[in-house]
Amino acid sequence: MKFRVKMTLWMLAVLSLLFGAGGSLLITGFFQSSLEREKDAAFASYRMAWSALRIVNGLDPYLDAGAIARTMEQLCEQNDSLWSALYLCVPGGEGALYQSETDLARYLQQLTVPEPGECMVRVVDDWSGGYYLVLSGTAETNGEPLCLHSAHDVSSLYDMRQEQQRTYLRVFAVMAALCAAASYTMSRLLTAPLTGLSRASRAIASGRFSSRVPVRSEDEIGAVSEDFNAMAEQMEKTIFQLHQAMERQERFVGSFAHEMKTPMTSLIGYADLLRGGQLTPAEQAEAADYLYSEGKRLSNLSKKLLELLVVKEHDLPFTEVSPADLVGEFVERLRPLLARRRISVLCECQQGTCLLEPDLTWSLLLNLADNAQKAMSQGGEIRFRQEMLSDGCRIQVLDDGRGIPEASLAHLTEAFYRVDKARSRKQGGFGLGLALCQEIAAAHQGSIRFENRTDAPKGACVTVELRGGRG
Repeated sequence: MKFRVKMTLWMLAVLSLLFGAGGSLLITGFFQSSLEREKDAAFASYRMAWSALRIVNGLDPYLDAGAIARTMEQLCEQNDSLWSALYLCVPGGEGALYQSETDLARYLQQLTVPEPGECMVRVVDDWSGGYYLVLSGTAETNGEPLCLHSAHDVSSLYDMRQEQQRTYLRVFAVMAALCAAASYTMSRLLTAPLTGLSRASRAIASGRFSSRVPVRSEDEIGAVSEDFNAMAEQMEKTIFQLHQAMERQERFVGSFAHEMKTPMTSLIGYADLLRGGQLTPAEQAEAADYLYSEGKRLSNLSKKLLELLVVKEHDLPFTEVSPADLVGEFVERLRPLLARRRISVLCECQQGTCLLEPDLTWSLLLNLADNAQKAMSQGGEIRFRQEMLSDGCRIQVLDDGRGIPEASLAHLTEAFYRVDKARSRKQGGFGLGLALCQEIAAAHQGSIRFENRTDAPKGACVTVELRGGRG
């Protein structure tokens, strides 16, 4: 059963209990108070009739039936609104001393005669379809017992109660319908966000991670919807990152296997030729040369991978270093090596100190410089810029080489990724240098960013922020 149906039934149950009990008590209380007033009025008129009888009997010591009948008739004529019927008799006697000319009076003579000194009050509802309040009493007047029955019509009270009950039932039915409609509508409005949450949950469970819940209120349900959307967004980001990590891992394994396959094939082939002993001395020297160069290449590959592992797995001890001095010294050592390729190296540094790991920072500069000079085939210029930050330093390396294709900007720091695979392999690169730079920047709580230059016709700009602190 849905919550909105449960809410509707619960509201109807509460309404029935409170309104039903309250209305019934109100109608019953009003009816009882009206009936008590009628009883008081009937008893007063009943006493008046007995007083008249005592006066008549007091004047005449003998029971005068005619006088009594005339007295009762006069009472009925003068107070025709007080009694519906009167019946006066002598207990045990035959006939009536007086009775009203009504069928009700003949009915009264069938009632039980109470003991002397008693007065019985009863409601008769089994005669002629009406309701009558009947008072019956026996008393002695001048030693003679008399029994008097008086009937008062109270049908209007019962009719009024019945009409009130009908009105109450109509009102109750309307209120129950309105309450059911209101509670169902309210419950539906309140549970609509929960229905959206359920639908979004099923969508996410089926793989549609972009599903979100519309937030239409600022109450608790709205807060839950916002939290759900935040959770879904974070989940989508996490799953996207996991997919990217799996793709990078697959590319890493494929690239690593490719990097190992070529030199290993060559090594095995040349070793097999040397083992055969059929090569000339010149061919043997060439084969040994190739074995040495490929072995050196594999050694460099293992060294790069080891550097990546060391940076990822170890906490580095930082020392207070002047980035300007470090970059300046690096540029001075680099300048004569690149001058042979007609590449000039410039340096713009800002004085200050911050916390760095000097050897890793040197390796970072070396890899960035190597990447920049490989992008320039006909000479050019490499510019190093360094400036201080509130929590570290920023280093930029700008070149005027061929630039970086837009499609490659997001993949430069992936292991074994090369923009130009043929040229990079020819120049001795493995595609691990920039991946190592990213890990070094991350170890310094920093970041690395690649972009093409906008202040020059061509070239690239690498920005590294090292935020290890200022000491």
